[in-house]
Amino acid sequence: MHKLMASLSFAAAAVVAQAQTAPAIAVDGAWARAALQGQPTSAGYMTLTAKEPLTLVGASSPAAGVVELHEMKLDGDVMRMRAVDQLPLPAGKAVELKPGGYHFMLMELKAQFKPGLVVPLTLRLKDAKGVERTQQVALPVSAAAPLQHKH
Repeated sequence: MHKLMASLSFAAAAVVAQAQTAPAIAVDGAWARAALQGQPTSAGYMTLTAKEPLTLVGASSPAAGVVELHEMKLDGDVMRMRAVDQLPLPAGKAVELKPGGYHFMLMELKAQFKPGLVVPLTLRLKDAKGVERTQQVALPVSAAAPLQHKH
């Protein structure tokens, strides 16, 4: 388990290094929810701002067997969660993935998500011509959303 956690943190450091080469989108406030021992799922959140019109079409992580893009939406009086195939990212407009809205579900976790762990995530994006590209993101694990400082 310690080897897996160390390799996930190492992979996340590599993600940050790779992300410094002309990323297609700016990623702010990325984090993953801590999971209890034996809990098979977690969620990932962030704010994405594309430099050009893009569509988020999926994600993957070595820390989870399955990663899906989900939406929580009020349907009458009931909050419902469902998987979605894609999420448009308009150029220059921040799109928030947050609790109670769009988010990533990380399922079949390979190890417990403890605060202090950093989970690597690979975003899959398509441009207006249908060309797919990827972008690496590092998700620090936290029990609650990190405080946001607006300047």
